[in-house]
Amino acid sequence: MLPDATRFYIAGQWVAPHGLERKLVVDPATTLAVGDVAMGDEVDANLAVEAAHAAFPAWSRTSVADRLTILERIVTALVARNDEMAEAITAEMGAPRGLSRSAQAPLGRQHFEEIVRVLQTYPFETRLGSARVRREPVGVCALITPWNWPLNQIASKVAPALAAGCTMVLKPSELAPLSATLFAAILHEAGVRSPQATRTLTRIDPNTHHTGKFIVTDHRVTDDES
Repeated sequence: MLPDATRFYIAGQWVAPHGLERKLVVDPATTLAVGDVAMGDEVDANLAVEAAHAAFPAWSRTSVADRLTILERIVTALVARNDEMAEAITAEMGAPRGLSRSAQAPLGRQHFEEIVRVLQTYPFETRLGSARVRREPVGVCALITPWNWPLNQIASKVAPALAAGCTMVLKPSELAPLSATLFAAILHEAGVRSPQATRTLTRIDPNTHHTGKFIVTDHRVTDDES
């Protein structure tokens, strides 16, 4: 069964969207509809930003060890659900199943594996002459990703943001929302919903012309990661 892209993951819960518009998700290889995607509105976008902003103080103070634990759980879950992820990718953007299983889905996992490796020894604080340089989380990140290589694009943004201690609002392409929906479920299962990490990631499928603009111009979202 393919993921249900008619709900949004906001504040650690799957919620019905405020916006009523829906669009078909079409497999471009067959031109057949494989599901529906809810198109959020500015109310949905505001709720998503609000949740990520509220979660930032707690998540930004988590230890490297705590972040590594969650990132490693995400890796484990992506390995276990590789074929399920591949099916979602094939359905939403038409990649051959063999390519989805051997490359499209695994590349997402590999981003997380690399971030785990880097984070284990990353120097968040260094000395520069008589000065001390500290690298700190910048805040809420607005992450907008395209339809091609969808999980790869999502993971390349979400993994470093989590490792750095940032929270985020993820807007995947409305043309390829299935892998993003499954990805949000995997993060939920990995503990992103835990007391220390609650509401770290919010996933919406907004109307690009309205709510996409909202999440990158809202004052609660950092200018550095939009």
